Amino acid sequence: MDRISQWDWELGKRVLADVDVMEGQYSTAFETSASRDGEKFAAVVQLDEMEFGVCENGEAWAGGFDKVWHLRYGVDGRLTALVSDTGMWTVGVDGAAWEETHEFVWCPRISADGRHIAVAAQNATRHSMALDGVAWENDFGFLSEATISPDGTKTAAVVQAVATKEGDIFEWQKGCYTVAVDGVVWDHTFLNAYEPTFSDDGVRIAVTVRTSLYDYTIAVDDEPWVDQYPAAWAPLFSPVTGAVTAPVKMPDGWTLVENGKQLWPRTFVQLWHHAYSPDGNRIAAIVAPKFGRWTVAVDGRPWSATFGDLVDDMTFSPDGSKIACIAKNKGAYTVVVDGRPWSRTFDMAWRPVFSPGGDMVAARVKINEKYAVAVNGRLVTGEMEKAWDPIFSPGGDRLLIRCIDEDSGRKYIREVLQL
Repeated sequence: MDRISQWDWELGKRVLADVDVMEGQYSTAFETSASRDGEKFAAVVQLDEMEFGVCENGEAWAGGFDKVWHLRYGVDGRLTALVSDTGMWTVGVDGAAWEETHEFVWCPRISADGRHIAVAAQNATRHSMALDGVAWENDFGFLSEATISPDGTKTAAVVQAVATKEGDIFEWQKGCYTVAVDGVVWDHTFLNAYEPTFSDDGVRIAVTVRTSLYDYTIAVDDEPWVDQYPAAWAPLFSPVTGAVTAPVKMPDGWTLVENGKQLWPRTFVQLWHHAYSPDGNRIAAIVAPKFGRWTVAVDGRPWSATFGDLVDDMTFSPDGSKIACIAKNKGAYTVVVDGRPWSRTFDMAWRPVFSPGGDMVAARVKINEKYAVAVNGRLVTGEMEKAWDPIFSPGGDRLLIRCIDEDSGRKYIREVLQL
């Protein structure tokens, strides 16, 4: 994990990489990434006409690849990328590639602690998942919605369990798709399945399924709920009770159900992206109380403030007492905390970040095609060429900024600000 308390929280700036030097040293540099602690900066670089690599803090990984993409740091600080060598794809981790290769890999998934990595893989038109370099024993003609358990020991995906000929809609309507967990398929099949979700302990799994042309429901551990709905969104497991909740469409609108029974008494024009508070005792969701107006509902009660374009990136404070999100209204973005929007608006805003005590909210924003960081509605940085999400110190009185600063000559800077 991060061990955030052990990071360097001394005030001030440190330059860790020079983007101009990097681009001058290589033919091109792109898809930049910064580690969460800010100590590492990496980019995909072109080593030769048909050869690519990764440069981290000025040092290139040993060897090159045909292609490199999806360069990301995990929460444990390891740098991962999807890489191709002589036409075969795999995962590179801190410069070392998995021994097992595939014709193509995509959809990387990383466990909560960053220790385990999974990808979807294709070989000869057959599909499976690979976890830490080891593929499922079984493969399938179709695979989507790949996911990994929170502890990283299991993987699951929607797969085609029944082979059909192209255009055979009658066989398809009998149900060809199901969930495979570690390559083992469920007994039930469905017309479609969407967004399989593991419980926090990784023991159980729930998924939204389509049981007919017109009906949806939730299946938990291969057992579909009895009740059917015109539509349904992704399910979640309660961290406290283990019950399964999901947004579903009723005859009079959308609501939240628990284990197939209506949980929230009222309905909405739309309801989705529900989430539990850290202690599991509260539930929030993005809702539309009326057509074309969006907000957040907490335990079934919507905020009074609504927004015309969108509401997204909803997040709870660490103690679960507050909720923040981004909202877009008439083309302008802002951050909303417990139903109260910031007075300032932006061209774009990203997921808000709460301080440990919940009294401050920070967000990465975009203004005039440049990035900045705002705290409680006030800009605390100048404009930057690129920025990553800010991170509060354990005490909540300092803020880590990771950015590429044009004023400093396009250098990657790690800065700690006093709040």
